[in-house]
Amino acid sequence: MASNSFQCRLITPTAKVLDEAVVYASIPVWDGLMGVLPSRAPIVAKLGLGELHLQFADAGKAAGGSRSFLVEDGFMQMVSNRLTILASRAIPTEALVLNEAQAELSEAEGRRAPAGDRAALDRVTRDRERARAKVRLASGQRAI
Repeated sequence: MASNSFQCRLITPTAKVLDEAVVYASIPVWDGLMGVLPSRAPIVAKLGLGELHLQFADAGKAAGGSRSFLVEDGFMQMVSNRLTILASRAIPTEALVLNEAQAELSEAEGRRAPAGDRAALDRVTRDRERARAKVRLASGQRAI
C-alpha cells in the first residue's frame, strides 16, 4: 500500500464487499458527508443513507479510477490508516437500473402510513429516501 493511500474495507451482514487501498473516501454519515484522506486522525461515525465514493490509487501502469456504492445505516471507523465501513446495505452504483429505481420510487411515494403509526411513517419515509437515492445514482448524478 502506497504511503498516500489507506486500506478501506466495506462489510455488510452478508459479505465483505471491498478490501482495497484507496486515496480518498467520501462517506455519507448521519449528518452529512465526510471526506477521509490518508493519515486521518481516528474517528468513529454513524452512517447515513447515500453515496459512498472511493478513489483508488494508481497501481503500476493502471489508472486509479473510482467506485461508488449506495450504503445505508451502520458505522465507519478510521484508525491507523484503516477505514472500516460496516453497512446494513451496500449496492454498487453500476448495479442500479434507472427504470427499476424509478418504479421503486413511484411505489414508495404511493404508500401511506396508517394515521398515528410513527414506526410505519418512519419506514415509508426511509423507503422514499432510499428510492430517491437510487434514482439519483442510477441516473449518474453525484452527491459531491
